[in-house]
Amino acid sequence: MSVVSLLNVNVLNNPARFADKYQFEITFECLEPLTKDLEWKLTYVGSANSTEHDQELDSLLVGPIPVGVNKFVFEAEPPALAKLPSSEILGVTVVLLTCSYDGREFVRVGYYVSNEYDSEELNNEPPKQVQTDRIVRNVLAEKPRVTRFAIKWDSEESAPSEFPPDQPEADEAEDDADNYGAEEEEGLEGEEEAGAAPADEDVEMGGADDTAGPAASKETDEVSDDGSEDLEAESSGEDDEEEEEGEGEAEEDDAMVDDSAAGKSAEASSSAQPTTAQPVVPK
Repeated sequence: MSVVSLLNVNVLNNPARFADKYQFEITFECLEPLTKDLEWKLTYVGSANSTEHDQELDSLLVGPIPVGVNKFVFEAEPPALAKLPSSEILGVTVVLLTCSYDGREFVRVGYYVSNEYDSEELNNEPPKQVQTDRIVRNVLAEKPRVTRFAIKWDSEESAPSEFPPDQPEADEAEDDADNYGAEEEEGLEGEEEAGAAPADEDVEMGGADDTAGPAASKETDEVSDDGSEDLEAESSGEDDEEEEEGEGEAEEDDAMVDDSAAGKSAEASSSAQPTTAQPVVPK
């Protein structure tokens, strides 16, 4: 089972100007003491045609992590315009919020982001030169796409199996390739996909409506501020450690981006010193 479970992500400043910082209030639960820190990253997908325009907007280390429910605010800088194709600044793109432990990514949350001008006139007749000061971004916080990965934590017992269990009945099952696409278009969320890890290996965020703060549904338990602890960590520069991906089986709530964007390994770029968790004093 997962030692750390992502419970809720709330986009604070939304909608906002293109040049404003991204702000995410993140709530997660830790089930047992950890010897290392959690590394959070935010990546901006700059182009739908190539991963070379992807930008890591910011990263930070959070720790030491107390056992229980914890909450903190992650701030990230906006993307550098000089690194984006001018033809793809406007329109719909994606941001990816990821978390890793000891270099192993265990959860990824993707959001669609719509960038458009703040006036109907400019949207109908866009100027040849992009006016970034008039662009407003809107993160579609009500429809996140969550992917979880089974990883090894501190103990050998927590390591996922090297090979998936035998499933002889899978070869006899009817091909559902046609039905799979239909289910995705209909927005069926909260259901386990074939081959995914059992639900008890991680605490579900509840699908699209359970991760977006004010728009979250009431079907899942809300995290009380009185029962949480605030973590404050600062983000900083780069190091050259590469994330190791591909360990364990991936549990996907919905696939949002293509394999080249969502599946690529992001380079770690954080040398921030983690801060100690501060408890919230109940009122």
